[in-house]
Amino acid sequence: MSRTKAVLDGKIRITDHIGLGALTRFVPAQEITAVLKQTQTQSQRERLLPARVMVYYVMALSLLMQVETREVLRWLLEGLKWLGIAHVPVAGKAGISLARTRLGWKPLQELYRRLVYPRATNKVKGAFYREWRLVSMDGTILDVPDTKENLAAFKKPKGGRGKSAFPQIRAVALVENGTHILCGAVMDGCRTSEKALAKKVIDTMKQGMLCLADRYYPSFELWAQALATGADLLWRVPAQWKLPVLKALPDGSYISEIHPYRQKHRGAEKIQVRVIEYKLTGEGAGNETYRLITSILDEAKAPAKELAALYCKRWEIETSLDELKTHLRGSNIVLRSKTPDLVRQEFYGLMLTHAAIRTVMLEAAVSADIDPDRLSFLHTVRVIRRKLPRFTAAFSPSGTATTISGSHTGSS
Repeated sequence: MSRTKAVLDGKIRITDHIGLGALTRFVPAQEITAVLKQTQTQSQRERLLPARVMVYYVMALSLLMQVETREVLRWLLEGLKWLGIAHVPVAGKAGISLARTRLGWKPLQELYRRLVYPRATNKVKGAFYREWRLVSMDGTILDVPDTKENLAAFKKPKGGRGKSAFPQIRAVALVENGTHILCGAVMDGCRTSEKALAKKVIDTMKQGMLCLADRYYPSFELWAQALATGADLLWRVPAQWKLPVLKALPDGSYISEIHPYRQKHRGAEKIQVRVIEYKLTGEGAGNETYRLITSILDEAKAPAKELAALYCKRWEIETSLDELKTHLRGSNIVLRSKTPDLVRQEFYGLMLTHAAIRTVMLEAAVSADIDPDRLSFLHTVRVIRRKLPRFTAAFSPSGTATTISGSHTGSS
């Protein structure tokens, strides 16, 4: 059997890339130590649940959303037995909550900012279009427990049929299309608009990227902000946008311009864009006209037909968000955390864990010389869950075994 076929069949090859410490390689203990020091959240003395252990615990919570919190800790501490510690007590729920509270959310956010970024090389199939690295921008919502604190911080969405049963958070992120790694994610309460969150996400764009986005996002202000990063853009625009034809181009696209929405500003500032209009064909395609605007004004560098076909790749971020919400978190499962700070901590732990899994899959795909899209995210998650009790080897800042001592249950 060929290596590629073995990977595709989901048999044993993916396990070759999920050896001891797969997740802790992605979030190295020395990196945690540096971040804990930076955020002044390191444990002041050795405890049963030191801060560096709690970072991995928060990630483990994301892998085991349907498992009770003490049992998650039990799985994690199982790996300490080989250190000769035969009877390490498992902290109670109150102790775990106190340890998470002491850790806070800023270390998880900082680790996410440091470690989660586009990782595709030119060997990764589907990661680039010509000279550009492909990324897409989109958002999602997640339910959180209905506590007074969460309700005050995050609110419930308004709707015609009444409010949601749970408070919700809203998140927006970039996905690297070739790897499905979610980068630059930010979150807030559900009544914060995706456009408001997109302003923060856009600042993580870089020169050499080509960003795809749906028609919800375009505005003069966001377009101008994104252009200032040096990235190129390919965004769908609403049908009501007026885009005058300033110059027709040989490939069927045309040069137009956009300006601030308010009438009084129209004479003050304009940005040239290239417009691509097309309709889908085939059964069930309908008669809808798609309109895209791009910052790539030279049709020779990126022909209209290629960009129209490329826009379909925007849906890859939907796949990544589905992985996050359905395969990793679990369908219809509410996040665990009952206070806003722990919700934020859990969110960034979830994002770190998703990125770690996707990086494992990237390594496997590059080794087999296939597109990462052809690997099963769910299968990878299952393999990592099976090996979770052995992931504690990196708890020491040096990556070697150290004794973790503590005198009482519930400390961290």
